[in-house]
Parts: sequence; structure tokens; C-alpha cells
Amino acid sequence: MSQFFYVHEENPQVRLINQAVNVIQKGGVIVYPTDSGYALGCLLGDKDAMSRIARIRQIENDHNFSLMCRDQSELATYARVDNQAYRVLKHNTPGPYTFIFKASKEVPKRLQNPKKKTIGIRVPDNVIALALLEALDAPLMSTSLILPGEEFTESDPEHIRDILEHQVDLIIHGGYLGEKPTTVIDMSEGDIDVIREGAGDVTPFL
Repeated sequence: MSQFFYVHEENPQVRLINQAVNVIQKGGVIVYPTDSGYALGCLLGDKDAMSRIARIRQIENDHNFSLMCRDQSELATYARVDNQAYRVLKHNTPGPYTFIFKASKEVPKRLQNPKKKTIGIRVPDNVIALALLEALDAPLMSTSLILPGEEFTESDPEHIRDILEHQVDLIIHGGYLGEKPTTVIDMSEGDIDVIREGAGDVTPFL
């Protein structure tokens, strides 16, 4: 049976955030809110937790997980970001975007695209997610919570609880969210390429 925390959307309770971090650090899998619906997350490099997420979503272990980072400087630790890209990030993070970059040596090989050696990285525009990342002092290995057979990211934490309460360690109720996916921007080859148009405005990248 998973824990279920009601966390305030604008002023997250520090006690609950710290308890959530404790769950993650002990190898737990959590459900948490982002700016594009709910996501599954675990500690970077935790193979067992990553496998559990893959089983929940019924995806392969080599699925393209994203790294959730708290800010641009943490993002730049895990991605090769040139000056032009850094300026773009500065003006568009936090926000509902996934940026694809060449991965740095800090990223475990199994998280990188095997051919391109890239990684998808996000800085979410969600108060709870950012509070979690700040308290964790590390990125979260993450994937959108799209249940098997479904097309969209889950947005209702009560529904998530009904389905996943025996499969995850913690569900954070952070409100009822939109379910539009992130906009995906590929900057791995130096150019700016819009791969998917989603919740984030693509105008700055055209």
C-alpha cells in the first residue's frame, strides 16, 4: 500500500516534501505532479526502481526516460549545453518543455539514447516538483504517467491511487492537472529542431 500525501499546490508542506525525498532516497518509486500531468519518478541511477517504472508503464527498460532538474545550472551538469542553448534555456525554463541534448558523462549509459548518446531533460514549472528537486539536491529520473492502453498522461490523483496504490511507494496529490504533453525541442546537434508541439509555446524556437 502506497503512502498518499495531499501537498499544497502553492505552498508545499516542508515536512511532506522531506518525507517524499526520504522515500526516493530509499529506492522508492513516486507519483508526483508536473506542468504536463503526473509523472513517475525515482533516484537517478536506481536500476531496480527504473525497472519497476518500466513494468508499471509496460515499456522496455531502454525507454527514453527524462531527467527532471531544478534549474538551468543543474541541467548543464547532465547535458552538453553551449552558450546559445543556455540563453534559450534561460528564457524558457521552467516550463512545459523537454530539451534533448548530448548527454554528459554524469548520465548513466542506460539512460542515454544508444545511438545518439542524447538525454531528454526538463525543468518543470510546478511548485511541488521544484520543491522536491530542491530538497532532493539531485535530478529525478522520470517518465510521464501514461498507463498501459491509454493515450494521455494521468491528471487525476484519486484515479491514480485506485490503480497504482499497490505498485508505487508514494502518490503526491498536487491537484487535478492538465494532460497535454510537453513540447519537445532537440538541440543535440547545435540547431533547434521542434520534435513535438505540446503544452509549451514553440514560437521562441522557430
